[in-house]
Amino acid sequence: MDNLKIVGDKYTLEIDFDVATGVLRMAGSSYPENAAEFFQPIYNWLGTYISEVGKSLCLNFELDYLNTSSTKCIMDVLEILEMYQKDDDFVEVNWYYPEDDEDILEIGEEIAEDIDLKVKFIPQ
Repeated sequence: MDNLKIVGDKYTLEIDFDVATGVLRMAGSSYPENAAEFFQPIYNWLGTYISEVGKSLCLNFELDYLNTSSTKCIMDVLEILEMYQKDDDFVEVNWYYPEDDEDILEIGEEIAEDIDLKVKFIPQ
């Protein structure tokens, strides 16, 4: 299985998923023209990782901005991981946010309320 790397730009997230370490990183801003299309390779990669590798995962969010459709897609990613979770430490979710950005923190808190995964909020 290959790593998944997507170079971010003004409208899309930088994606770096490393098979060997189980670390998934999403960073930047996300307001692509078609969020579902942008996130499809991420869903596919996660499905393959779950079925072929089956190790624990650490998902690090380092977000600047999310539009509504991207927030929905992030929820979909977390729902996949929620179903994959085997115990409390199997799937780790870290939500990094600038200390002075209450909006990104609030988005993370709202997402965390709707999922059955522990989310650690880490100010930067």
